[in-house]
Amino acid sequence: MRKHIPFLNKPAFVPVIRLSGAIGGGSRFSPALSDAALAPLIERAFSRGKPTAVALVINSPGGSAVQSSLIAARIRRLADEKGIPVHAFVEDVAASGGYWLACAADNIWVDNSSIVGSIGVIFASFGFPGLMAKHGVERRVHTAGTSKSLADPFLPEKPEDVARLKALQAPIHEAFIAHVKARRGQRLSTTTDLFNADIWVGQGAVELGLADGVAHLVPKMKALYGDKVALRPMGQRKPFLSRFGLGQMGADIAAATMAEVEERALWSRFGL
Repeated sequence: MRKHIPFLNKPAFVPVIRLSGAIGGGSRFSPALSDAALAPLIERAFSRGKPTAVALVINSPGGSAVQSSLIAARIRRLADEKGIPVHAFVEDVAASGGYWLACAADNIWVDNSSIVGSIGVIFASFGFPGLMAKHGVERRVHTAGTSKSLADPFLPEKPEDVARLKALQAPIHEAFIAHVKARRGQRLSTTTDLFNADIWVGQGAVELGLADGVAHLVPKMKALYGDKVALRPMGQRKPFLSRFGLGQMGADIAAATMAEVEERALWSRFGL
Protein backbone atom coordinates (compact mmCIF):
# COMPACT_ATOMS: atom_id res chain seq x y z
CA MET A 1 0.00 0.00 0.00
CA ARG A 2 2.91 2.31 0.83
CA LYS A 3 4.10 2.46 -2.78
CA HIS A 4 0.78 4.03 -3.85
CA ILE A 5 1.17 7.00 -1.48
CA PRO A 6 3.27 9.56 -3.42
CA PHE A 7 4.31 11.78 -0.51
CA LEU A 8 6.04 8.97 1.43
CA ASN A 9 9.79 8.76 0.84
CA LYS A 10 10.90 5.69 -1.06
CA PRO A 11 14.10 3.85 -0.13
CA ALA A 12 17.19 4.75 -2.14
CA PHE A 13 17.66 2.62 -5.25
CA VAL A 14 21.18 1.67 -6.46
CA PRO A 15 21.79 -0.52 -9.55
CA VAL A 16 24.96 -2.63 -9.21
CA ILE A 17 27.01 -3.33 -12.35
CA ARG A 18 29.58 -6.15 -12.08
CA LEU A 19 32.65 -5.62 -14.27
CA SER A 20 34.58 -8.86 -13.86
CA GLY A 21 37.23 -10.35 -16.15
CA ALA A 22 39.63 -9.22 -18.82
CA ILE A 23 38.66 -6.27 -21.00
CA GLY A 24 38.44 -6.89 -24.74
CA GLY A 25 36.27 -7.37 -27.77
CA GLY A 26 34.98 -10.86 -26.96
CA SER A 27 33.05 -12.85 -29.56
CA ARG A 28 29.45 -13.54 -30.55
CA PHE A 29 29.46 -16.63 -28.32
CA SER A 30 31.58 -15.36 -25.43
CA PRO A 31 30.58 -12.07 -23.77
CA ALA A 32 33.46 -9.94 -22.53
CA LEU A 33 34.02 -6.60 -20.91
CA SER A 34 33.55 -4.57 -24.07
CA ASP A 35 31.58 -1.45 -24.78
CA ALA A 36 29.30 -3.26 -27.24
CA ALA A 37 28.48 -6.03 -24.76
CA LEU A 38 28.02 -3.74 -21.75
CA ALA A 39 26.24 -0.81 -23.41
CA PRO A 40 22.65 -2.11 -22.90
CA LEU A 41 23.36 -3.01 -19.27
CA ILE A 42 24.95 0.36 -18.47
CA GLU A 43 22.17 2.26 -20.23
CA ARG A 44 19.53 0.34 -18.23
CA ALA A 45 21.33 0.99 -14.95
CA PHE A 46 21.19 4.74 -15.43
CA SER A 47 17.74 4.90 -17.04
CA ARG A 48 15.41 2.40 -15.31
CA GLY A 49 13.55 3.92 -12.39
CA LYS A 50 15.21 6.80 -10.59
CA PRO A 51 18.58 5.59 -9.29
CA THR A 52 20.02 7.40 -6.30
CA ALA A 53 23.48 6.20 -7.34
CA VAL A 54 25.12 3.51 -9.45
CA ALA A 55 27.66 1.05 -8.04
CA LEU A 56 30.40 -0.68 -10.04
CA VAL A 57 31.86 -3.90 -8.65
CA ILE A 58 35.24 -4.28 -10.38
CA ASN A 59 37.48 -7.31 -10.56
CA SER A 60 39.67 -6.95 -13.65
CA PRO A 61 43.38 -7.27 -14.48
CA GLY A 62 42.95 -5.04 -17.52
CA GLY A 63 43.05 -5.65 -21.25
CA SER A 64 42.16 -3.43 -24.20
CA ALA A 65 42.89 0.26 -23.68
CA VAL A 66 40.29 1.25 -26.28
CA GLN A 67 37.50 -0.82 -24.72
CA SER A 68 38.46 0.48 -21.26
CA SER A 69 38.20 4.03 -22.54
CA LEU A 70 34.87 3.44 -24.31
CA ILE A 71 33.23 1.77 -21.29
CA ALA A 72 34.48 4.44 -18.88
CA ALA A 73 33.37 7.24 -21.22
CA ARG A 74 29.86 5.75 -21.48
CA ILE A 75 29.56 5.55 -17.69
CA ARG A 76 30.75 9.15 -17.26
CA ARG A 77 28.47 10.50 -20.00
CA LEU A 78 25.38 8.97 -18.43
CA ALA A 79 26.40 9.91 -14.90
CA ASP A 80 26.97 13.54 -15.90
CA GLU A 81 23.81 13.78 -18.02
CA LYS A 82 21.61 12.43 -15.25
CA GLY A 83 23.47 13.82 -12.26
CA ILE A 84 23.89 10.35 -10.69
CA PRO A 85 26.91 9.64 -8.44
CA VAL A 86 28.95 6.51 -9.22
CA HIS A 87 30.81 4.36 -6.68
CA ALA A 88 33.40 1.72 -7.63
CA PHE A 89 34.09 -1.23 -5.31
CA VAL A 90 37.29 -3.14 -6.07
CA GLU A 91 37.44 -6.85 -5.29
CA ASP A 92 40.72 -8.71 -6.00
CA VAL A 93 42.11 -6.40 -8.68
CA ALA A 94 41.49 -3.14 -10.52
CA ALA A 95 44.72 -2.92 -12.47
CA SER A 96 45.62 -1.36 -15.81
CA GLY A 97 42.32 -1.21 -17.76
CA GLY A 98 40.51 -2.34 -14.60
CA TYR A 99 41.71 0.81 -12.85
CA TRP A 100 40.74 2.85 -15.93
CA LEU A 101 37.18 1.60 -15.33
CA ALA A 102 37.35 2.34 -11.60
CA CYS A 103 38.29 5.93 -12.36
CA ALA A 104 34.96 6.36 -14.14
CA ALA A 105 33.46 6.44 -10.64
CA ASP A 106 33.29 9.49 -8.38
CA ASN A 107 34.64 7.42 -5.48
CA ILE A 108 36.72 4.25 -5.40
CA TRP A 109 36.47 1.84 -2.47
CA VAL A 110 38.83 -1.09 -1.93
CA ASP A 111 39.29 -4.11 0.31
CA ASN A 112 42.38 -4.21 2.51
CA SER A 113 43.84 -6.80 0.12
CA SER A 114 42.71 -5.29 -3.21
CA ILE A 115 45.43 -4.71 -5.82
CA VAL A 116 45.16 -1.33 -7.54
CA GLY A 117 47.16 0.58 -10.14
CA SER A 118 49.38 -0.69 -12.98
CA ILE A 119 48.91 2.58 -14.84
CA GLY A 120 50.93 1.59 -17.87
CA VAL A 121 50.83 -0.14 -21.27
CA ILE A 122 52.23 -3.56 -22.16
CA PHE A 123 52.98 -5.44 -25.35
CA ALA A 124 53.95 -9.11 -24.98
CA SER A 125 54.77 -11.81 -27.51
CA PHE A 126 57.09 -14.77 -28.12
CA GLY A 127 60.10 -15.29 -30.37
CA PHE A 128 60.84 -18.56 -32.22
CA PRO A 129 63.76 -17.89 -34.63
CA GLY A 130 66.18 -20.20 -32.76
CA LEU A 131 63.67 -23.05 -32.65
CA MET A 132 62.96 -22.69 -36.36
CA ALA A 133 66.64 -22.67 -37.26
CA LYS A 134 67.23 -25.79 -35.15
CA HIS A 135 64.58 -27.68 -37.09
CA GLY A 136 65.54 -26.30 -40.48
CA VAL A 137 62.42 -24.22 -40.95
CA GLU A 138 62.84 -21.21 -43.22
CA ARG A 139 60.61 -18.18 -42.75
CA ARG A 140 59.59 -16.43 -45.99
CA VAL A 141 57.89 -13.05 -45.69
CA HIS A 142 56.98 -10.70 -48.54
CA THR A 143 55.32 -7.40 -47.66
CA ALA A 144 54.11 -4.26 -49.36
CA GLY A 145 55.03 -1.70 -46.74
CA THR A 146 58.10 -1.87 -44.51
CA SER A 147 56.12 -2.10 -41.25
CA LYS A 148 53.93 -5.06 -42.23
CA SER A 149 56.22 -7.55 -40.46
CA LEU A 150 56.57 -5.46 -37.30
CA ALA A 151 57.48 -7.66 -34.30
CA ASP A 152 57.15 -10.89 -36.30
CA PRO A 153 57.64 -13.65 -33.68
CA PHE A 154 59.33 -15.90 -36.26
CA LEU A 155 62.11 -13.37 -37.03
CA PRO A 156 64.88 -12.05 -34.77
CA GLU A 157 63.85 -8.98 -32.78
CA LYS A 158 64.96 -5.72 -34.40
CA PRO A 159 65.90 -2.58 -32.42
CA GLU A 160 63.84 -0.47 -34.82
CA ASP A 161 60.77 -2.64 -34.12
CA VAL A 162 61.20 -2.17 -30.36
CA ALA A 163 61.52 1.60 -30.84
CA ARG A 164 58.40 1.64 -33.00
CA LEU A 165 56.38 -0.35 -30.43
CA LYS A 166 57.44 2.00 -27.63
CA ALA A 167 56.41 4.97 -29.78
CA LEU A 168 52.99 3.37 -30.26
CA GLN A 169 52.62 2.74 -26.52
CA ALA A 170 53.48 6.31 -25.51
CA PRO A 171 50.21 8.05 -26.58
CA ILE A 172 48.13 5.25 -25.02
CA HIS A 173 50.00 5.66 -21.73
CA GLU A 174 49.55 9.44 -21.92
CA ALA A 175 45.79 9.03 -22.45
CA PHE A 176 45.60 6.70 -19.44
CA ILE A 177 47.51 9.17 -17.26
CA ALA A 178 45.30 12.06 -18.42
CA HIS A 179 42.17 10.06 -17.55
CA VAL A 180 43.42 9.25 -14.04
CA LYS A 181 44.48 12.84 -13.38
CA ALA A 182 41.18 14.22 -14.68
CA ARG A 183 39.13 11.88 -12.49
CA ARG A 184 41.25 11.79 -9.31
CA GLY A 185 42.56 15.38 -9.41
CA GLN A 186 43.84 16.80 -6.14
CA ARG A 187 43.40 13.47 -4.37
CA LEU A 188 46.50 12.03 -6.07
CA SER A 189 49.81 12.04 -4.22
CA THR A 190 52.42 14.40 -5.67
CA THR A 191 55.37 12.77 -3.93
CA THR A 192 55.15 9.31 -5.51
CA ASP A 193 55.40 8.28 -9.17
CA LEU A 194 51.97 6.77 -9.71
CA PHE A 195 52.32 6.28 -13.46
CA ASN A 196 55.22 3.83 -13.78
CA ALA A 197 52.86 0.79 -13.87
CA ASP A 198 53.50 -0.04 -10.19
CA ILE A 199 50.73 -1.57 -8.08
CA TRP A 200 49.57 -0.94 -4.51
CA VAL A 201 47.44 -2.86 -2.02
CA GLY A 202 44.40 -1.69 -0.06
CA GLN A 203 45.18 1.12 2.36
CA GLY A 204 48.38 1.91 0.48
CA ALA A 205 46.32 2.85 -2.57
CA VAL A 206 44.09 5.02 -0.36
CA GLU A 207 47.07 6.90 1.09
CA LEU A 208 48.29 7.72 -2.43
CA GLY A 209 44.86 8.96 -3.55
CA LEU A 210 44.27 6.13 -5.99
CA ALA A 211 41.26 5.11 -3.87
CA ASP A 212 39.05 6.88 -1.34
CA GLY A 213 38.78 4.34 1.44
CA VAL A 214 38.51 0.75 2.55
CA ALA A 215 34.86 -0.30 2.28
CA HIS A 216 32.55 -3.03 1.00
CA LEU A 217 29.46 -2.61 -1.15
CA VAL A 218 26.53 -3.31 1.19
CA PRO A 219 27.70 -1.57 4.39
CA LYS A 220 29.00 1.44 2.45
CA MET A 221 25.79 1.89 0.48
CA LYS A 222 23.77 1.59 3.70
CA ALA A 223 26.00 4.14 5.40
CA LEU A 224 25.57 6.58 2.51
CA TYR A 225 21.95 5.98 1.50
CA GLY A 226 20.22 4.43 4.49
CA ASP A 227 19.61 0.94 5.84
CA LYS A 228 16.73 0.36 3.43
CA VAL A 229 18.72 1.10 0.29
CA ALA A 230 17.68 -1.27 -2.51
CA LEU A 231 20.68 -2.76 -4.35
CA ARG A 232 19.73 -4.24 -7.72
CA PRO A 233 22.35 -6.40 -9.52
CA MET A 234 22.51 -5.75 -13.25
CA GLY A 235 23.77 -8.83 -15.14
CA GLN A 236 24.93 -9.39 -18.70
CA ARG A 237 22.65 -11.55 -20.79
CA LYS A 238 24.25 -14.74 -22.13
CA PRO A 239 24.46 -15.05 -25.93
CA PHE A 240 21.43 -16.97 -27.23
CA LEU A 241 23.28 -20.03 -28.56
CA SER A 242 25.40 -20.42 -25.42
CA ARG A 243 22.23 -21.01 -23.39
CA PHE A 244 21.84 -24.29 -25.26
CA GLY A 245 25.50 -25.26 -25.15
CA LEU A 246 25.91 -24.51 -28.87
CA GLY A 247 28.32 -21.65 -28.63
CA GLN A 248 31.65 -23.49 -28.38
CA MET A 249 32.01 -25.54 -31.56
CA GLY A 250 34.65 -25.70 -34.28
CA ALA A 251 36.71 -22.54 -34.58
CA ASP A 252 34.94 -21.07 -31.56
CA ILE A 253 36.54 -23.69 -29.31
CA ALA A 254 40.01 -22.59 -30.43
CA ALA A 255 39.12 -18.91 -30.07
CA ALA A 256 37.67 -19.46 -26.61
CA THR A 257 40.74 -21.46 -25.56
CA MET A 258 43.12 -18.73 -26.71
CA ALA A 259 41.04 -16.09 -24.96
CA GLU A 260 41.16 -18.14 -21.76
CA VAL A 261 44.96 -18.48 -22.00
CA GLU A 262 45.38 -14.74 -22.54
CA GLU A 263 43.07 -13.92 -19.63
CA ARG A 264 44.87 -16.35 -17.31
CA ALA A 265 48.15 -14.65 -18.23
CA LEU A 266 46.70 -11.28 -17.24
CA TRP A 267 45.45 -12.59 -13.88
CA SER A 268 48.72 -14.42 -13.15
CA ARG A 269 50.63 -11.12 -13.12
CA PHE A 270 48.87 -10.41 -9.84
CA GLY A 271 49.21 -13.88 -8.33
CA LEU A 272 45.57 -14.80 -9.07
